[in-house]
Amino acid sequence: MTYALATMWHERQRFLPGVLAVAFSALLISVQVGLLLGLFTVVSLPIDRSKADVWIGYPGIQSLDLGQPIPATWQSRLAMQLEVERTEPFMTGFVFLNKPVGGPEMCLVIGSRLEAEAIGAIAELTPEMRVCLTEPGTIVLDETALLSLGLHGVGDEAQVGGHRVRLVGIVRGYKGLAGAFIFCSLPTARMLLRQSNDQATYLLARCHRPDQAGAVVRRLRGYRNMTAFTRDEFSLRSRMHWLTMTNAGIALGSAALLGLIIGAAVTSQTLYGATTAALRQHAALEALGIPTWRMVAMVLSQSFWVGLAGITLALPTVLVLARAGDLFGARVLLSSWLLAATAAVTMTMALVSGVIALRSLRLVEPANLLR
Repeated sequence: MTYALATMWHERQRFLPGVLAVAFSALLISVQVGLLLGLFTVVSLPIDRSKADVWIGYPGIQSLDLGQPIPATWQSRLAMQLEVERTEPFMTGFVFLNKPVGGPEMCLVIGSRLEAEAIGAIAELTPEMRVCLTEPGTIVLDETALLSLGLHGVGDEAQVGGHRVRLVGIVRGYKGLAGAFIFCSLPTARMLLRQSNDQATYLLARCHRPDQAGAVVRRLRGYRNMTAFTRDEFSLRSRMHWLTMTNAGIALGSAALLGLIIGAAVTSQTLYGATTAALRQHAALEALGIPTWRMVAMVLSQSFWVGLAGITLALPTVLVLARAGDLFGARVLLSSWLLAATAAVTMTMALVSGVIALRSLRLVEPANLLR
């Protein structure tokens, strides 16, 4: 191990491309996957930031934004569960908002109850906003949606499906993915989505204790004409649908895979070149009686140190880029498991590159010293 480090330091110009390749690969994988995860958490924000423990929807529903109307009378199925404390309907659906100047923009309506104890309303709706939203035709938007929808601030008006709506509040942190989120009351949502009072998109329930949600969901799955999820299950299902079934998820995933392939190729060639360049030294070691397995161990040690140096170089750069992304509105979700997985994958790539580089040791012959 010490000899491997000494060799690398002495030949650092030769090993530097391998270190940079590993760092680039780790950087690209972590940032791309983090950007991917951060991007698709937007889809499940209304789920994650609600107080509902159980979500009921149309059979086979894949994502929050793909809900279809179900009978509001199914709310009784939730109310009969002993663990359930409160139930209420929840409305979602896509609409086109006609900007004051310009064409239509697709938006996702989010309609919920507005009382202080409501379980579907997002926490960012202040008491003042909730009072204002009780007026029919009033909405709340995220600040990032104002420019794209041609609005400037509270009091502005627009047309949605032939109905006049007025902006009464602005929230932060709810930038929509497929379209801007429009938060409103249940009556306003039914008006904009043209649905009757006996329909809902989802039915929500809060349990006496959050850990009781799993038992309630398992019981409700006995009904074949609806689908039941815990909050975490529905959040994950929505994100995975966008991750695996959309072009954005496939494109970003392919870019991360490309970074891994490039890093592996450059690292293996760097280690192979360094090993080949040191053939005379290896031949001298073999002539002195050093067994081949020790030289193999040295090459693998070099690949380990190259991988470790690359990961160490990449980590602070990843954190800086993630912070910069947050400042520009591109959320990069760097969870501990992602960083650990990136380090493991990158180190495995470096070690595999070292194994590939071992093929040059077959050229080692002590007779080469006489030439």
